[in-house]
Amino acid sequence: MESQRTFLFIGLLLVSFLLFQEWNNEKLQANADTSATTQQVTAPSSSIAQDDDVPASTQNDVPAAVTKAVRSVITVKTDVLDVKIDTKGGDVVEAKLLQHAETHGSDTPFLLLGEFEGRQYISQSGLIGLHGPDANPEGRPVYTAPQKAYELSGDELRVPLTFVDNKGVQYTKTYVFKAGKYDVELEYTVNNTTSDPIQVQLYTQVKRTVQPKGSMVDQTYLGATYGTSEEKYEKYSFEDMAEANLNKNTQGGYIAFIQHYFVSAWVPDQSVNNTIYTLLRNNQGIIGVKGEAVNVQANNALSLTSTFYMGPKDGDALEAIHPDLDLTVDFGWLFFISQPLLVLLKLIYSFIGNWGLAIIAITILVKMALYPLTKAQYTSMAKMRALQPKMMQLKERYGDDRQKMGQATMELYRKEKVNPMGGCLPLLLQMPIFLALFYVFLESPELRHAEFMFWLTDLSAKDPYYVLPILFGASMFLTQKLQPMTVTDPMQQKMMTYMPIVFTFFFILFPFPSGLVLYWLVSNLITIAQMLYIYRGMEKQGIKVRD
Repeated sequence: MESQRTFLFIGLLLVSFLLFQEWNNEKLQANADTSATTQQVTAPSSSIAQDDDVPASTQNDVPAAVTKAVRSVITVKTDVLDVKIDTKGGDVVEAKLLQHAETHGSDTPFLLLGEFEGRQYISQSGLIGLHGPDANPEGRPVYTAPQKAYELSGDELRVPLTFVDNKGVQYTKTYVFKAGKYDVELEYTVNNTTSDPIQVQLYTQVKRTVQPKGSMVDQTYLGATYGTSEEKYEKYSFEDMAEANLNKNTQGGYIAFIQHYFVSAWVPDQSVNNTIYTLLRNNQGIIGVKGEAVNVQANNALSLTSTFYMGPKDGDALEAIHPDLDLTVDFGWLFFISQPLLVLLKLIYSFIGNWGLAIIAITILVKMALYPLTKAQYTSMAKMRALQPKMMQLKERYGDDRQKMGQATMELYRKEKVNPMGGCLPLLLQMPIFLALFYVFLESPELRHAEFMFWLTDLSAKDPYYVLPILFGASMFLTQKLQPMTVTDPMQQKMMTYMPIVFTFFFILFPFPSGLVLYWLVSNLITIAQMLYIYRGMEKQGIKVRD
């Protein structure tokens, strides 16, 4: 497979993918508009959620709730999180990430959970089952708290919320925040002060307003994901929710909502059997997990636990919570290549201290490691180019007799010791590595708002002056000029001539992150240097490479 055809093939794939993406977005938006009701989710300025989406409970022996407490919002601040908790249900209704800016150069923290122009994104948890207060038809419980505001001053901060029903059963929902951590422990303690046993079932879920995904370069997959004991990582989009509710039984497992650079996830008790479910209601997509129904004996207490993560896609931090949760850093099916490359990229950055230079360094290292394949590719292409006069002679001799032409061609290849697939196979072996690098640069939160030098102050954003796309187009043009032209069809030759221009406008129209374009540009420049070195060596051996 010649490099010219490869450029064309990749270009057609990218254009086709983006066209499909836009069609898919319009379709999803139409579905969302159709399913939306007149009851829009619009919270007041206090950020209190206005609806209760509780998973179905077949039990109906729930005691009447005590509703004397006044609903309010509790604020919790740590060194990395600024969180608001609604006392009704004890839900996390807002979360700001203090170490991540909303926009580049802004002092405003990134809003991960909360209200987004009428769209809602919150975390919910509670107790359903025979005596679960969240299953009460009169509404979810309203908790009381010792304070209205909390701030972490040590290594750990406990925020207890308490509710007592009309039978005297005490439910204490405690969030445990830790310094430098985006994961929060949830401890649910049920103190049964009655003379009868009670039964409850813990559920945890994330709810987000249905919304279509943006373009490929704006963000990666936006939607729900989950993992079970048999399926390490599965996506379940809003469209999937519209088609059918998910219902998976598993020991352990996890659920999450992911977006570009960030994730929210619930990791339940891994020692018990859980049910992973989805709901789609009032234009709200929900993914959650229910634990087993448990009995709390008379005059006894029982604690149930779960972990909630709300923060950047930090693979190490996610893996520490659940061994498969790091897969939400969505590197696609090439994750087993992308993950080591990300480790290498971080290692290089630890020495260099600049993500742009780290990208250049890892590109050089990868291209050097793949040099034997590159040499095999261009050597084969050059040899094929040198055979073109003899191929034309065979074509003139055998004309339209394809059988004899094929036999004569194979004999020529054997005699000249040329492998017709020699230019294709090395390229195919290199493609997974470069595609894995593509996802590393696209998905890694470390590159969000990372500065390089000069005008490139954010490697996750487009080049504001389009210098990199233009340089990339120029490098692609030079690559084509240096390569031996093996394409003989005039139409294909003309298409190859225009490909650098097409790719340049492609990178300008679709705002690819400048870090990605920098990687492609450096890769092209190294390829040019390697090509010149390889061809110079072949010409010394008497092999004619170019006209």
